[in-house]
Amino acid sequence: MTSSQRSALVGGLILIALGVIFLLGQVAPNLFGFLDAFSWPLIIVGGGVLLLIIGVLTNTPGMAVPACIVGGIGLLLYWQNQTGNWESWSYAWALIPGFVGVGTLLMGVWQGRWDEVRGGLWLIVISALLFVVFGSLLGGLFGGSLGAIGKWWPLALIALGVLSLFDALAKRRTV
Repeated sequence: MTSSQRSALVGGLILIALGVIFLLGQVAPNLFGFLDAFSWPLIIVGGGVLLLIIGVLTNTPGMAVPACIVGGIGLLLYWQNQTGNWESWSYAWALIPGFVGVGTLLMGVWQGRWDEVRGGLWLIVISALLFVVFGSLLGGLFGGSLGAIGKWWPLALIALGVLSLFDALAKRRTV
């Protein structure tokens, strides 16, 4: 069986399963009442997990990236829904490149391509630094607007520059 045939088979089975589940929900609405205990963002997290499972079943490493984006945003929405801190979107968006980085890292490990692993790690580091900088400037982190790190946030940029220099020097030595 070819990869595209497996993809079509898995996709068809997933659609049938979802159809049966939603049909049962329409016919017997109280059947899934136990799900009320769960938070709606977990459905989005489940979508990310489903994308990753599809990628594994169809041997499609590239599915790791959208799976991590969807799952990461779902986790972020879950945290915001639980805390009520919806204002955090003003700086939490900076985590999305990190979700791409996690997906790229997984894809690189899956394929044994260490250049992709390195690229994924860089995206995670840059995303974390952006999150800290914007979180401190926009009032969400470190005790409010320009809180604990306040005027010291440029140190994050300096650290990124130092990491970049070390990375460039390491590449130069391996060439």
